[in-house]
Amino acid sequence: MSVHRLFEKAPLAPRAPLAGRAATLSSQIVAEVRDALFDKRLQVGDMLGTEKDIASRAGVSRIVARDALRTLEALGIVEIKVGAGGGARIARGNPWLFAEGFAVQLELSGIEVREIMDAQRAVECVAAELAAEHATAADLGKLRRLLEEAAAMIGDVDAYTRACLAFHLGVAEASHNRVLVVQLISLQHVSWPARNRTLTRQVANHIQKVHGELVDLIEARDASAARRLMDEHVAMIRSRRVAERGERGRSMQGCC
Repeated sequence: MSVHRLFEKAPLAPRAPLAGRAATLSSQIVAEVRDALFDKRLQVGDMLGTEKDIASRAGVSRIVARDALRTLEALGIVEIKVGAGGGARIARGNPWLFAEGFAVQLELSGIEVREIMDAQRAVECVAAELAAEHATAADLGKLRRLLEEAAAMIGDVDAYTRACLAFHLGVAEASHNRVLVVQLISLQHVSWPARNRTLTRQVANHIQKVHGELVDLIEARDASAARRLMDEHVAMIRSRRVAERGERGRSMQGCC
């Protein structure tokens, strides 16, 4: 059994079903709304209508329509207004909203640290390269400020660990690629230690030197060199964290 089509134009190509959801009537409605978004048949602000409207157009009960709307709202696809003139409307995207949720799913799936760090290495290398191409004066000023703040925190292990996280995120933000930023935020949730017990002043000084060189390369617009340096830096982080984690325990003590 299938629902009636909610939109006149058929999808350009069949898409994979929503993960974890059986082909129920409500999930078919959700999938059609999703496909309509990808095919540009729906735009931000478009009105889908009320629960009653959707039930009528899809040829399903209001209970089915209600379940579909709840799922669409949970996915951040629609926002629902109640009362007179209310209904479901296509929401404005907020990718940051789901960064933490994605990180939780990675953790629950038992993704190994080597997998996380390989992905993080790829993201951060491209981010450094793009930062050298697109960073503004404001971006460079922020990175210099983050360097100074980190230097002042070297004696505080927890604060310095957080400062390094902020610096790496600052480089990604300087790339002006929101996809890379959101990906890095998700990966940092899983990979970044809350407390770096192995951090020494010698290691922190080395990190400061590398971070400073990276900012210099970004400012010099040397994209290839910035990418190489970030690659070496994150490769070092990867080797430490894989060794410390041993792919067995759940706590990581690596340094940034």
